[in-house]
Amino acid sequence: MKKILTKRNIEKVLDYIGEGIQIIDKKGKIVYCNLSAANLDNVNRDEAIGKYILDIYPSLTEETSTLLKVIKTGEPIYNFQQTFLNYKGYKITTINSSIPIIEEGEVLGALEISRDITQVKALSEKVVDLQKRLYDEETVKKYEKKGTAKYTFANFLGESKEIQRLKTKALRAAQSLSSIMVYGSTGTGKELIVQSIHNASSRSSKPFIAQNCAAIPASLLEGILFGTSKGSFTGADDRPGLFELANGGTLFLDEINSMPIELQSKLLRVLEEGTIRRVGDIRTRPVDVRIIAAMNMNPMEAVEKQYLRNDLFYRLNVVSLKIPDLKDRKEDIPLLVDFFIKKFNKKLKKQVVDISPKVKEIFYVYHWPGNVRELENIIEGIMNISEDQLITEEDLPYYFKNHRFQVNSGENKQKKDISLKEKLQETEKQLIREVLQDTKGNVTTAAKLLGIPRQTLQYKLQKHKIK
Repeated sequence: MKKILTKRNIEKVLDYIGEGIQIIDKKGKIVYCNLSAANLDNVNRDEAIGKYILDIYPSLTEETSTLLKVIKTGEPIYNFQQTFLNYKGYKITTINSSIPIIEEGEVLGALEISRDITQVKALSEKVVDLQKRLYDEETVKKYEKKGTAKYTFANFLGESKEIQRLKTKALRAAQSLSSIMVYGSTGTGKELIVQSIHNASSRSSKPFIAQNCAAIPASLLEGILFGTSKGSFTGADDRPGLFELANGGTLFLDEINSMPIELQSKLLRVLEEGTIRRVGDIRTRPVDVRIIAAMNMNPMEAVEKQYLRNDLFYRLNVVSLKIPDLKDRKEDIPLLVDFFIKKFNKKLKKQVVDISPKVKEIFYVYHWPGNVRELENIIEGIMNISEDQLITEEDLPYYFKNHRFQVNSGENKQKKDISLKEKLQETEKQLIREVLQDTKGNVTTAAKLLGIPRQTLQYKLQKHKIK
């Protein structure tokens, strides 16, 4: 007997989907819900099927139920946040997309796809509540603390020209009131420089609030930033947003290119008018907040790819700070290594002194895709395991050894009949070229890295005809 796809087969498949799926007829009675919807709403499917939807969700009304609304209007509703109580009294928050089922112009029912964000919403609100408590005047006075920015420019280590220029520019920017755009690859220290700017500014005694725009669902981000007004949506409370909490201080918006475009327009209005309006409120509230935005991609690329509004970019990019990658400031590696060794000696109760010359050589050749954060993690990982006072090549993760081998084998190919003296000279020339490339031709710095006097390096440059 030939088997065919049946309604039962389809229902079994839909039970494997993570989102809740619910269907009602044109009278508002539930005709189907998958397993995820039943678990989400904590209902018994056998009890729910055939019942009027408001009997299962008594906290909803004909005006607030998205399913009943699309049956009435025939228009779909996408990504709508809804908080409600089911018939067992459990409070649930979902993001819903409700779509009318239409045939030959007649609305036969509606289908709704729901994603549970109850825990995410609760955690997000808890973060805001904790930040509000932190900046409460009595708490501030009791603990003598205003803000959570703990880093200063002294914590941003580096003696390279790139870092010195960055610090000088950032310090000047700290004295102004203008918005700042910071961009740099992951692990370069964007928040560190942002906190340093706040602590060097006239706002240092006021709140510093940081929010990663990619860490909160787009549907919740607006309420988190601007606050909510009671009744703005089912289950909403009067709640201040991060703009109000940061009033007088600094609001750091990381990964701002992840903020929805429609929300970026609201942010632009806040920057231009200096007022905010809570979600669902008709009243505007004045705020005095300095915005510092950051992203891990070039802002112009973000604008071209339409991740960032063109007008918002120009409004935020009054002062632009680019944090260099570690591969572009390798002369800072010894300073950073020394700092991290001291840090983890104290934390892990170890007595590591230094890294071996071979490890230094590998560190200078390596391209550091994870930047300073990767260097820190490497040092911490080695010191967690090693009991020696010197970090050697054997302590490095396997991919460091593979990388070094590729560099040597790819750039120092030699014929078998070349003499040892010639091989040594070729190796010396190659090493000098690499170090000069890393130091951008700075002979003094290169001599220090090679561990030889500057005059000796000058002689070898002439000898090997290296320009």
